[in-house]
Formats: sequence, C-alpha cells, structure tokens
Amino acid sequence: MEIKEIQELIRFVSKSGVSEVEIEKEGFKIHIKTRSSMPGSQVSAIAPATAPVAPMMSASVPSMIPAAEPALATSNNAGSSTPSGTMVKAPMVGTFYRSAGPDKEAFVKVGDKVQTGQTLCIIEAMKLFNEIEAEFGGTVMEILAENSAPVEFDQPLFVIAQS
Repeated sequence: MEIKEIQELIRFVSKSGVSEVEIEKEGFKIHIKTRSSMPGSQVSAIAPATAPVAPMMSASVPSMIPAAEPALATSNNAGSSTPSGTMVKAPMVGTFYRSAGPDKEAFVKVGDKVQTGQTLCIIEAMKLFNEIEAEFGGTVMEILAENSAPVEFDQPLFVIAQS
C-alpha cells in the first residue's frame, strides 16, 4: 500500500465519523482507530515480518471532536445579545470564505436579505471550492465564522431570520 493511499484512507476515516477501520491487503495490515475522548487518534500500520519496511509505523491524526460553539458577536440590536433566527451550519470541514476572492465583495453582510439558492459563502475542502447556498429566504442577522478560518462539520456559520 502506497503512502498516498494511506493518507487518503486516513482522511476518509477522519471525515466519515467511523470509530475504527482495519484493512488487510496483500500482506499489509492497517488499523485506524479514532476516539472522540482523545485529542488525537492513533494510526498503526503493520507490515509482515519479511517486508523490508519497519514493522510498525504510527502517526497522529486529528480527531473529529466537535468544535466548541463560537460565541455570538454582538448584533446591531442594542438590547439583544442572542439574535433570533435559524442557524446555517457548515455541511463539511474546510476553510470558510466570505467572498469569491480577496479583492471581491462579500457574498452577504449582516442585514442583507437573502433568497433561497443565493450563495452565502464558500467552503474550501481538499482544494475544491464549494458554494454554500441559502436553503430559505430571510435576513442575515449574524455571521459567526471568520473569513479564511477553518470550520468544522456542523459548525454554525450564519444566523438568518426567516421571512
């Protein structure tokens, strides 16, 4: 098994939420175990004793511990610290971008009215840029993620008051 295949397998397992995977292929055995209670996961690859490679390799893999809910920024409503509305959450792990490029205007700003299907942001995952669209219409009350910041699966990105 090539190192690229192992890296892809580790990425797949960490994103899938599976807690343990063991694969044996052509005398090569790999066992990947993730534990949400640990800050990282342990990966072990065991080759047969006759193989020219070292008998045991280990690597630390980031675990899929959910990120802490980010604190809500103060809204334009002076009396309200928590805006009412529906949270739009990240559908994947990646990097959050508010615009299509550094010199481009943000897709949405606080106070903007959005329509179903309108692009809210981009999440880059594995060099693919995924447009995240509004699933309903409303007014953007809060933007909870920082531009160019990493986001976790199911992390709140926006608060939108449905119209």
